[in-house]
Amino acid sequence: MIREAIITTVSPAGKVHVAPFGLIAEGNRWVIAPFRPSTTLDNLIAVPYAVANFTDDVRLFAGCLTGRRDWPLVPASKIAVSRIADALAHAELAVEKVAEDAARPRFVCGIVHEETHAPFGGFNRAKAAVIEACILLSRLHMLPRQKVEQELAYLTISVEKTAGPEEAQAWSWLMDEVKARYATAGS
Repeated sequence: MIREAIITTVSPAGKVHVAPFGLIAEGNRWVIAPFRPSTTLDNLIAVPYAVANFTDDVRLFAGCLTGRRDWPLVPASKIAVSRIADALAHAELAVEKVAEDAARPRFVCGIVHEETHAPFGGFNRAKAAVIEACILLSRLHMLPRQKVEQELAYLTISVEKTAGPEEAQAWSWLMDEVKARYATAGS
């Protein structure tokens, strides 16, 4: 199982990095598998702690992929890594082992502490569509443009039918980014 979350890590200098991740469930542990090179990877090597922030605000996912990483943070309860202030829940993680890999090492993390902050208000198809569009955006360099455009056209239906203001804003950020990347690619 993979659960989409916002991961916060910290550099040795104390700078917090916010990034969307698909956390891999491995028993009662979470695996963070960042690609090389990445800030999350560098931070986990230097400071082997992270916070998995669970949120239904898809603007955080879309924001991270479109250069909007400045989200309100608060201290975590047990580790020296901040968490997203408005997360519905969070899990504080400590790296227990690292499986090295040339492209994508796997950081197996134990749960140090978990908290729930707000109730989950239910599903919305537009939220799921934004998450899928985020995944597509993160892979534009690997996928054919035609496939991306077909997938986005299908996902647009859910956004148009079910989006609230947050989902609509996140979607617009993503569509602007896709247009900009294709414009600079000249394709």
